[in-house]
Amino acid sequence: MIPMKVLLVDDHALFAKSLSIALCDFPEIEQFSSTKDIHNLEELIAEELPDILLIDINLGRLADEDGLMLTQHLLKHFPKQKIIILSGYNLPVYRKEAKRIGAKGFVSKDIEPDELLRILLMVKEGATHFPREEVFVEDLTEGEKKVLELVATGAKRKEIAEQLFISERTVSNHLQHIFEKLQVTSALEAITKAIQLGYLSPLN
Repeated sequence: MIPMKVLLVDDHALFAKSLSIALCDFPEIEQFSSTKDIHNLEELIAEELPDILLIDINLGRLADEDGLMLTQHLLKHFPKQKIIILSGYNLPVYRKEAKRIGAKGFVSKDIEPDELLRILLMVKEGATHFPREEVFVEDLTEGEKKVLELVATGAKRKEIAEQLFISERTVSNHLQHIFEKLQVTSALEAITKAIQLGYLSPLN
């Protein structure tokens, strides 16, 4: 098997260094490099021709877009590039979006090096890797997501209606649909489950 080249896009220098140390011990890895330079990433890809691109979802202050948006952008210019999304938040919504936009896999940052290598080899050979979904939850609409985000800030129905320029009845309808889709009975349960599923950021 021909050794592979892997390029990591991540804003955490310590994580990048740790991953480099872990992967460079494997003979299957010809080259492991990392970058924080989003603005010159396309030039770097064209220069290094990585077999697989690992992209973190949360790029911090590196870019105006997150790793999912960056992946979507890169695949327009490099449609054959194999990209695996890497994240500290192993959430269903993130995994689903990664698959939808054309990434070849989704990996949690707490993965063991041996398992990561196995996934890298699989993807290099043309396979994909997305963890199986334990629970199916019907997608929330954009309107429902906005209502839920405001509920999480502590806003009341009247305040939500005013901010979104909708009636309180519409807010109530959205909340009812949210409760039904998330299979919960209270706003607190809805917020908790929405964080677990990735509809609300754990950083909020």
